[in-house]
Amino acid sequence: MHKKVLAASVFWLMSGALASAEEQTLTISVYGFVQEEFTEALYKPFEAECGCKLVVETGNSIERLAKLEANKDAPVIDMAVFSLADALSAARKGLTDKIDTAKLSNYDKLYDFAKDPNGDGMSVGYTIYKTGIAYRTDKMTVESWADLLKDEYADHVALPNITTNQGGPVLNMIGKALGKESPDLKEAMAAVGEKRDAFVTFYVKSSQLVQLMQQEEIWAAPMGHFSWAGISKLDLPIGWAATKEGDAGDMNAMVLVKGSKNQELALKFMDFWLSTPMQTKIAEMLIDSPANKEVVVAPEIAEKLTYGADVANKLTFLPAATTLDYREKWLAEWNTAVAQ
Repeated sequence: MHKKVLAASVFWLMSGALASAEEQTLTISVYGFVQEEFTEALYKPFEAECGCKLVVETGNSIERLAKLEANKDAPVIDMAVFSLADALSAARKGLTDKIDTAKLSNYDKLYDFAKDPNGDGMSVGYTIYKTGIAYRTDKMTVESWADLLKDEYADHVALPNITTNQGGPVLNMIGKALGKESPDLKEAMAAVGEKRDAFVTFYVKSSQLVQLMQQEEIWAAPMGHFSWAGISKLDLPIGWAATKEGDAGDMNAMVLVKGSKNQELALKFMDFWLSTPMQTKIAEMLIDSPANKEVVVAPEIAEKLTYGADVANKLTFLPAATTLDYREKWLAEWNTAVAQ
């Protein structure tokens, strides 16, 4: 009898331990790039600290959003990272929950614009990046975004296609430079459309720009700063333009999946990611630019990132709601004014 009671006790203890271990598994959905670096810098240290297991699912935004939607009634993801527009799209579809920022000890260390970037309490920015103009300093002078439209430069310029992440922000900056900034981007597209035959290309992948610069087919191109490392390594005099309008800004954000059974652990992971030591380490490894304003890095690291209050506070952000609400209109206007 005693043996049966003991055996039953051991069984229940083991079952409890297994259940506890299962509860300590956090499934996250992230972009597929630099995952080896993220594993070293972020994932393994968090697993060591929490005594839990991280399951990492990767893919592009379309695939990952579709998976969240397909599993809306029985979530298989606990936490995800997206662009601001995709984070807002997920929130509008009822796929995410409000984030209890009182449980994020590092929340107040973020730049103000990263704390609630979409204004709905459903996301927190963890990395920022700028989009500006890389140009041949020996071939041209760039003091304004409008300089890209000058007759003497246009046939040596590549612009992003409207379908890319840089498309909307770049047109917004051109409109700002022309004094015709508007959410429909119509005036900026008209100005670009007037020179559409002069521009070298409307690129869809920033990786194209390295080859075009190297072959000296282009002298200038707007690009996300994450592409700067490759461009700056070319044996050519290339600079990052200090325009009077400044650079466009964007960021990626964390979201909490609605219905997840591991939200407390997800919040701990978010907080860990946002901490000053972790954001510093990720910045020093040139993985991401920090959203934590306490991060301090060496000048040679800083110049390769979107870094520092002086830089961050001068960025022009195109609201995610504008991107979502106008995306189809932009494409229709682009097809009429530029791609015809």
